[in-house]
Parts: sequence; C-alpha cells; structure tokens
Amino acid sequence: MKLLYTLSIFFTLTFVNSSSAQITVYEKFDAFEKAIIKENDTVYVINFWATWCAPCIKELPYFEKLHTDNKKIKVILVSLDSQKDLEKKLIPFVERKKITAEVLLLSDKDYNSWLSKIDKDWSGAIPATLIIQGKKRIFAEREFENFTELDDYVNSFINLN
Repeated sequence: MKLLYTLSIFFTLTFVNSSSAQITVYEKFDAFEKAIIKENDTVYVINFWATWCAPCIKELPYFEKLHTDNKKIKVILVSLDSQKDLEKKLIPFVERKKITAEVLLLSDKDYNSWLSKIDKDWSGAIPATLIIQGKKRIFAEREFENFTELDDYVNSFINLN
C-alpha cells in the first residue's frame, strides 16, 4: 500500500491511500480543536469511535446515512485508534465499510488534558457524539440504536431555540 503524507505546523498528517481513503491525523488535541471545532452556522455532528469498539462499529452506518441524506449537516468521524494502526487497520476498515463521511484520527493519548474540552462530564467512554452549531452544543456519551434515533436526536438539536 503506497501512502503519501504531508506534515503541517499543527502536527497533523494527511494520509492519502493509493485507493480512496484520506484520513487526517491530529497528534495533538489543540490542532484538532482549531481545525474542527468551529462556531458557525453549520451543524457539525462529530462522532468519537474506534475500530476496536463494537458499539461504535454498529452505529457507524447511521452516521454514514446521516452524511449522505442530509447535506446541511457536516458529519466528522473521529477515530481514537492508535496511530500505529492507521495503515493496517483504520484505512482498510474505512475502505471496506465504504465510508464517505470525513474520517480523522485523533492520536493524542493525553486524554485527561482534553476530554473535558469536549464535555465537562465525558468519562472518555465511546461511542460519543458532539453536535455543534454556532455557540450551541450538545454531547451524547451513548450509542444510537438505529438511524431514526440518531436522526431524531440531531433534528431535535437543530430545532432548539
């Protein structure tokens, strides 16, 4: 498998596989936060998951469907896999599952320094989902049982006044 990569000043790496998967790696949470956590009018649905997490894998198709069905929402799948597993596990997984939503790898293992920046009550358990629009945010440390449950949850957030 031939990979090309670029390194930026924010300690991010973008891996472009010779087939289709492109995964940006954030080695530090601060770089991830600056690039991904945006306060604008877009609705960001940011799901934290890993290839070794069975409940995460079960709900990934619901996030993929949300991505393909609702173009007004930006779905970002943030893998918490180890960076050493990028080429042998994560990229093949994304390709095998035909994931078209944006996939990132957050490899900052200093969890205690950044979990509370996502949500003050996050224990670190996954799957977990952060939804942001402007200054509004909601966090769910839970698994969604089906697409309708996820879609209803996102829509109830969007419709909050």
